[in-house]
Amino acid sequence: MSSLANQLVRAEKEEIARAIRTLLGRPLVSQHDDPAAFDLITKRRQPLIQWFDYFCGWRLVVEPRQGYARLVKVRSEASATRPALRRRATRAPFDRRRYTLLCLCAAELLTSPVTTIGMLARRVVQAAAVEAEVPAFDPVKGGERAAFVDVLKLLEHYGAIIAMDGATDAYLDDEAAKVLYRVDTTRVIRLLAAPVPPSRIAFEEAGRRGAVPAALTTEARYGGEEPTETQRTLWARHSLIRRLLDEPVVYRDELTADQSAYAASLTGRRLIRRVAEEAGFVLEERAEGFLLIDTDATATDTRFPDDGSHAKVAALLMLDLLVSSGPVTTARLDAEATELLRRFPLWARAYQSDGGGSRLAADALEVLTMFGLARRTGNRVAALPAAARYRVDTADQEDS
Repeated sequence: MSSLANQLVRAEKEEIARAIRTLLGRPLVSQHDDPAAFDLITKRRQPLIQWFDYFCGWRLVVEPRQGYARLVKVRSEASATRPALRRRATRAPFDRRRYTLLCLCAAELLTSPVTTIGMLARRVVQAAAVEAEVPAFDPVKGGERAAFVDVLKLLEHYGAIIAMDGATDAYLDDEAAKVLYRVDTTRVIRLLAAPVPPSRIAFEEAGRRGAVPAALTTEARYGGEEPTETQRTLWARHSLIRRLLDEPVVYRDELTADQSAYAASLTGRRLIRRVAEEAGFVLEERAEGFLLIDTDATATDTRFPDDGSHAKVAALLMLDLLVSSGPVTTARLDAEATELLRRFPLWARAYQSDGGGSRLAADALEVLTMFGLARRTGNRVAALPAAARYRVDTADQEDS
């Protein structure tokens, strides 16, 4: 093979790897937001579609004419670690009310390619009134309008609606604000990543209030309650690789028996190395588990360490305590956070109030848990093996 041919093959592999990591970090890539990434995904769409289907069982939809690529990432079990975030300054996670309004808005937006903010609000009022389990929507109240605006701004971010005239934020202060939207109904439909549409689930299957219906995440390709041996192996492969690509760290003691057996097999070990190589990750494999490292942080939507939030800063400061002192009580973490706020009275003003230390400790612990660095059991918190990567080396500090 000529030198030029080698370069072309290497360039293709690098482009596919970069596109894989981009889609893992942003499962919906729009041409208007990132034309370079969208063009790359469009260019390599066929090998990308095959890669995600083979290794993860995930479907990749690329629509060049409509200007978006959607990776339908399905998890084997429900998780609340990556909530939708409000697009306004606070960047707070969506609450139950906002998720409810998001579902109502998405349903109503499918009926027309053009709408106004007032028309959509009235339709949501009517839709909520019909459903006995859904609280009434009252746009006269400022809090309700704020939740409605958060939903619309998220839909704008995804390109599901585009403000043709006016600004969505104007609705915060004025119920009579005029905003005209163009609706991309196809993209609205693509937002749903559940294998089974909620509309096809009987009410009895929905379970108790607040629970995630198991029927939503049931994938027929794995055979349901009586899978064949081939389907069991396929599920083990897909579910294991999904976790490796979607979670910061995967510990062996958290794997199911099938996943653990597959990871320990010659085929499984070879496949894990192949996934890391083809996606451009550095694989770190230890006795405790696996870690895929993305050196340019393309595949992640959030980072640690990171000074982007007070909770992340506090989490890093508390991590050394957990690593060096072994399991500690939640009360000890509360005391550490309270002392931290006392020492820096001008820092983390949102927590500088009664009970602020406990809230900061809880938020920091949530960060550590999300990144697989700590685990809470009852009222005790222990560092997990990956936390050793962030331990402060006091010996080096004393020598310097």
